[in-house]
Amino acid sequence: MEIDKSLISGSTTMLLLKLLEEKDMYGYQMIEELSTKSDNTFSLKAGTLYPLLHSLEQQGMVCCYESEADSARVRKYYSITKKGKGLLRDKKAEWQHFAFAVNQVLKGGTVHATT
Repeated sequence: MEIDKSLISGSTTMLLLKLLEEKDMYGYQMIEELSTKSDNTFSLKAGTLYPLLHSLEQQGMVCCYESEADSARVRKYYSITKKGKGLLRDKKAEWQHFAFAVNQVLKGGTVHATT
């Protein structure tokens, strides 16, 4: 099933922060991991990922460092900061509230018991 891109764009920050909460990663690794974990529902392009990572870095949500990869080439790795973990916690709560509200509407609204 094809997912509307506008639904995905609102959750991208949360998803990237969640990946980085699990372990430090470089850009292409995040693209692959997100695609794999979502059964190919989320397939980010580098042109979408890197501006978002730079913005998160400027906001202090992630930091980056360079390290040698398997092939002895240097990669730029990203890690989540304490501030980023706080944002992730807030975004998860926001998402859960949103998903609950959407599901309530789809189910026809809340049934209130009368006594």
